[in-house]
Amino acid sequence: MNHFDYKQGLLYAEDVPVPVIAQAVGTPFYLYSAATLTRHFQAVDQAFADVDHITCFAVKSCSNLSILEMFGGMGSGADIVSGGELFRAVKAGIAPKKIVYSGVGKTAEELHYALTTGILMFNVESVQELAALQEVAARLNLKAPVALRVNPDVDPQTHAYISTGLASNKFGIAIEAAAHIYQAAADMANIEVVGVSCHIGSQLTTVAPFIESLHKVIGFIKELAKSGIEIKYLDMGGGLGIQYEQEKPPPPAEYAAALKEAMAGLDCTLIIEPGRVIVGNAGILVTRVIYTKATGKNFIIVDAGMNDLARPSLYNAYHDILPVLEARDDRQEADIVGPICESGDFLARGRMAPVCEPGDLLAVMSAGAYGFTMSSNYNSRPRAAEVMVKGGDFQVIRKRETFADLIRGETGSENG
Repeated sequence: MNHFDYKQGLLYAEDVPVPVIAQAVGTPFYLYSAATLTRHFQAVDQAFADVDHITCFAVKSCSNLSILEMFGGMGSGADIVSGGELFRAVKAGIAPKKIVYSGVGKTAEELHYALTTGILMFNVESVQELAALQEVAARLNLKAPVALRVNPDVDPQTHAYISTGLASNKFGIAIEAAAHIYQAAADMANIEVVGVSCHIGSQLTTVAPFIESLHKVIGFIKELAKSGIEIKYLDMGGGLGIQYEQEKPPPPAEYAAALKEAMAGLDCTLIIEPGRVIVGNAGILVTRVIYTKATGKNFIIVDAGMNDLARPSLYNAYHDILPVLEARDDRQEADIVGPICESGDFLARGRMAPVCEPGDLLAVMSAGAYGFTMSSNYNSRPRAAEVMVKGGDFQVIRKRETFADLIRGETGSENG
């Protein structure tokens, strides 16, 4: 699953002891394993090797430039949801013709940027967005390659905040209403209809919702063909889950086999947008215990807070938390909390944890996806460093922010 293991009672990342990195870079920091990232990307991409496909890594899950460069070097494209993510993907050397642009709120400036960059296609999510794209493309005298993101109204059986395929979600166009919008798009002078897009949610732990959605989308593609609209690309999004606690998601090979079976005979290039399944278990957040206290319950206070890892506070998400020095026998029930001035600032609640002392290091596991990318400067806290381990070496791939970084761009009586 990953390359974070205990060796002689000490947690290692590949061949490097975690305390060695902590001593060099300070805490908290995100730590990624290059070997795990490589293995997970290849497991997903190679599962589809026998069909025409493009693997477009979901940049929102983990957007560090070094990681994007690594995936680009393995042939990855990018699934982006902002102009900033487009900038990152291009800067990392990912070919524009392997970039798809999703998201419900693309601005005119972002549409212009993506059009002039020459991306593969826009996953359009509303009639008004389609009209805006036509207008921008006309001004540039370009044709915009388009897929409509259709919403199949399938329950992904995941957390409500990361469900995107239900009729009640903000994403996409109801599949029942999409045919006439496709016809309108085909009639627009600066729009080229090239695909159909569908993404139903994140952290799915069963194949069934994917296949239910796929059958609906394939039926829709066949209906479009009858009206003369041919589809080149079928973008089925991402969403395959990982194990955080007791989940048992299907392996990529099982997921791929199910999709390929359902697509048999369909003449389309498949686009997949994996994110969490590649990076989730390839990264950890390392934090140091500052204090402990007991006030009727036990608290372990660490130097990483909800600004560093938002998922526990936002989703009540579970992350396993391991002592970097392998656990002693003495354990207690405790809340593991950060320094943020919020009662909602926690990494774990009611967790059986080893009895800790100030200075101890803890590793928050499965933090590679939506960890650093969702971090913030709340409480004016500099964001953490990001570090990559490769074999016996490690490299800082994003420096820890400084206090000066916090006020960059602001004006005041003394700084501009």
